[in-house]
Amino acid sequence: MQDDYEFSETEGLNLPGFIALESGEGDVPVAIAWTLPDGGVKHTLIQPDETWLEDDVASLGDYHADELLTMGVSVSDVIRELEADYQGSTLYSANPEQDEAALARIFEVIAGTMFVSIVDAGTLYSDPEEWHQQRSEMFSEMGLEPGRAEHDLETLLKLHVRWMDDEMLAD
Repeated sequence: MQDDYEFSETEGLNLPGFIALESGEGDVPVAIAWTLPDGGVKHTLIQPDETWLEDDVASLGDYHADELLTMGVSVSDVIRELEADYQGSTLYSANPEQDEAALARIFEVIAGTMFVSIVDAGTLYSDPEEWHQQRSEMFSEMGLEPGRAEHDLETLLKLHVRWMDDEMLAD
């Protein structure tokens, strides 16, 4: 897992746990990223499980199996890292249904029970609809690609800091 990825404006802040997963067709997880309370970020590609590669309707999105097998981290290592950081916690996502489905595929591989819950990040803010709108606009402003785990996480973090500064957090 890479954990040297930080945003300077989040250093020293006590942040909620944000998570983003990148998936191919059939909710096949190919990448994952999550924040740490101090503003640090962990992100990695995920080695596909053999059963995912056998599924005819599944795809690996923009990645090739060889790339993920070579550069990705095993499912068990992803779970171990996430468990060390967030056992029994609530994590916030801009795409909670999609991210929960992809994370469930990861847990299926190890026959484990999901030990985190994923909630819509918009619930953290006083105007969730406006928050989602600003987040969508932020992708084009920053030249980021929606659906990429690290890009999704970057927008979550930057927008959270902006809304914190503007005192737009929900009570």
